[in-house]
Amino acid sequence: MQRRIPDSSRSTDLSRMVDSGLERLPEGCIAQAISLTTPREACRSSAVSSAFRSAAASDTVWERFLPSDCHSILSRAVHPVEYSSKRDLFFLLCDSVLIDGGKMSFWLERSSGAKCYMLSASALSIIWGDTPRYWKWVSLPDSRFSEVAQLVDVCWLEIRGRIQSTMLSPRTTYAAYLVFKLADWSRGLGHPPHETSVTVGAQSSTRAIRLQPRGTDRHAWMMVNFPGGAPEAEEEEVGGRAREDGWMEAEMGEFYNEDEEDEEVEMSWMEVKGGHWKKGLIVEGIEIRPKTLSM
Repeated sequence: MQRRIPDSSRSTDLSRMVDSGLERLPEGCIAQAISLTTPREACRSSAVSSAFRSAAASDTVWERFLPSDCHSILSRAVHPVEYSSKRDLFFLLCDSVLIDGGKMSFWLERSSGAKCYMLSASALSIIWGDTPRYWKWVSLPDSRFSEVAQLVDVCWLEIRGRIQSTMLSPRTTYAAYLVFKLADWSRGLGHPPHETSVTVGAQSSTRAIRLQPRGTDRHAWMMVNFPGGAPEAEEEEVGGRAREDGWMEAEMGEFYNEDEEDEEVEMSWMEVKGGHWKKGLIVEGIEIRPKTLSM
């Protein structure tokens, strides 16, 4: 469970603890106080004094920062996660851990402990994804998954993913991102804009995204017989942005995850109105992480 302290108070929390004589309290009391902050503040508290350093490393603190379903998640790991303390486990989980037979990855956001996931391409519903004429499944050395989906040629692009909201941290604003690359021979991905949506209960967030700049796409006008062609759509983003892991990402939408509400998060990426052929999109998966977190 994510616990937040207003930013205006965080910068003075540690000095107030020292000035108030809190460091003279039993270690268990100090640990309890630190556990009510955040992982970032717990690490900072280690610099206050030896008493704080010992308390900040205790299992009492880091047990509070681990998700309540931590043992269930560990049981789904492809490779066993070995750890010597709850603090050790927390930071191991800050790195991506493959779960569910390698079809999903899980990690914790380091500063807050919020839960993050990526659904692999093989965990998504991709129209014609099992037809080699339209999609090909390949292995890439810089992917965390054993295979990714490579678009060979389609005129109907439809990718959908789902995850239960209870798998995520409550009271947190999340965003979903398509994680992708474009092959050198990619075509047809600039016009019309692709339509994305993220829906949770009554919440719905939509975007229009071009993966290639309009006007540079020679393949876009090889149309099939779709009456009326492609309607214009408002452009919000072109191309996505580069990630530190060598991939690109484009935000599909955002949502606020309520406290323990059990609802399905539905995510979609579509271009089905233009009627032209598209190729060269390489999909690693859909990532769900807190809105403020960059990759």
